[in-house]
Amino acid sequence: MKKIYLDYAATTPVDPRVAKAMLPFLSQKFGNTMSLHSFGQEAKLALEDSRQVMADMINAKPNEIVFTSSATESNNQALKGLALSERSESKGKNHIIISSIEHHCVLESAEWLKSQGFKITKIPVDKYGMVNPKDIGKGIRPETILVSIIHASNEIGTIQPIAEIGKICKQKKVYFHTDVSQTFGKILIDVKKMNIDLLTASSHKIYGPKGAGLLYIREGIRLVSLLHGGGQENGLRSSTVNVPAIVGFAKSAEICKKEMLKEGKRLTKLRNKLIKNVLKIKNSHLNGDPIKRLPNNANFRFDFVEGESLVMRLDAEGIACSTGSACSSMTLEPSHVLLATGLRPEQAHGSLRVSLGRWTTEKEIDQLIKVLPEIIRQLRQISPYGKKA
Repeated sequence: MKKIYLDYAATTPVDPRVAKAMLPFLSQKFGNTMSLHSFGQEAKLALEDSRQVMADMINAKPNEIVFTSSATESNNQALKGLALSERSESKGKNHIIISSIEHHCVLESAEWLKSQGFKITKIPVDKYGMVNPKDIGKGIRPETILVSIIHASNEIGTIQPIAEIGKICKQKKVYFHTDVSQTFGKILIDVKKMNIDLLTASSHKIYGPKGAGLLYIREGIRLVSLLHGGGQENGLRSSTVNVPAIVGFAKSAEICKKEMLKEGKRLTKLRNKLIKNVLKIKNSHLNGDPIKRLPNNANFRFDFVEGESLVMRLDAEGIACSTGSACSSMTLEPSHVLLATGLRPEQAHGSLRVSLGRWTTEKEIDQLIKVLPEIIRQLRQISPYGKKA
């Protein structure tokens, strides 16, 4: 049985072109970027070249790019680092705004800050998972430090009006952070036009290796460092630099930049075909915004079906999908994102996330469309929710 991978929102395979670019830095070019000899300087040059690539991706300056180990680290550094810095420099500023559908690493960072005396406001979303920028404006108060809104939900794919939110934050002189892990390399991002002060991105979401992420920090913003040591990354992120992963991250970004528009159109076409056919199944629904969504994301819910059982049945057919965020899918709790859109727990439990990628073919989509109705029918026959359909 040929396996079909449709969980690209969880992680992506490393592109062979990326692996090829990384290989020399795993063997011959293995130097430490802090070393003064030729081995170290060779690694340092590769690091700075990669920094330039990332800056160009988002219209930033190279010195505004800090490499990290992951999006989780970047989000922690952004929220905690800025909050702690602002509290030490300005009396009375202790308020942070996030949305109700943020990734768990933002939600948990906010909870930690709450335990340290900060005030947290969670902005609600509508039934499509969309934040209303007016709610952001109303939520900002004199003691507000930061607004952090995810660019696009990793679960339902809804793309937020980031530029509009950024404009409001700029007008009110409040810092604005966004996690673009799901949009980076898929849609155009310009930190200047979108009024973004801090930005998080991840390598393994764009066919790069795991273990690399970045944090864009607009020039002039000061953060308290969470890692102390040798002073790498301009003193903000101490630890020996993971040059192979960063080189791979940069190569993956270069490829995405070159292929973004063409690939986006291809994936949108496949996604739309999938949505059209899946919604033919009785008592099926699309989660997230029907139009303003990621080109590779389709999130469904099926009445009277349990999501985990659906994922397992699909896996038995050789098709890998997800019920939501891979970071927390091992828990039995319903998705906080789906609950935030107004769904009941039993509705949220019936979700299926299908995320497409670089190697997804129309034949694979056709196979999912073919097997899904019968799986749904069988699961409904044994459903504990009452109705058989």
